[in-house]
Amino acid sequence: MRITVVGRGNVGGGLAQLWAKAGHEVTGLGRDGGDASGADVLVVAVPGPAITEALAGVAGLAGQVTIDACNLYGPRDDAFPSLSHQVKSIVGGPTAKSFSTNFAAVYDRIEAQSVRPSNLFAADPAAREATEQLIRDAGYDPVFVGDLDSGARLLEDGSGLTRALAGQLGPFFYRYGSPGKL
Repeated sequence: MRITVVGRGNVGGGLAQLWAKAGHEVTGLGRDGGDASGADVLVVAVPGPAITEALAGVAGLAGQVTIDACNLYGPRDDAFPSLSHQVKSIVGGPTAKSFSTNFAAVYDRIEAQSVRPSNLFAADPAAREATEQLIRDAGYDPVFVGDLDSGARLLEDGSGLTRALAGQLGPFFYRYGSPGKL
């Protein structure tokens, strides 16, 4: 899969490394922007308030499957129900919200876990398959929380809980599964 990641920080850069290791062709774009026209999947991994500015510097946005990995820091743009909807309004393609409830600080410890950690995600139907594949290729098990309209805001609003737990535990993994499948 050809993946373009907008954001070279801990999340974007870390995911790019995981996917390159899994055999994907990954291009990372930073503040200088670049071209995403060859991407099968676009990943946006910037702070929420930087979405518009970060995507303004990217050429070739043409309705690609997009994964919003942005975190909510500060207020969101009230014109959109979620950061994912803001990203989708710019890129124009099927969109998913994923990787925003996992800690980049422990990406290097995923493989050492005795049970694969989970990754919560929401997605438009046309973005679901690629998102699930990239979640697995990053070392996580995908856990679908609903379509983009119901699930993206749910994940973003839950970031306070994630930060509160991290205040007690530090960066952590989580695992959701049915009894007998853990």
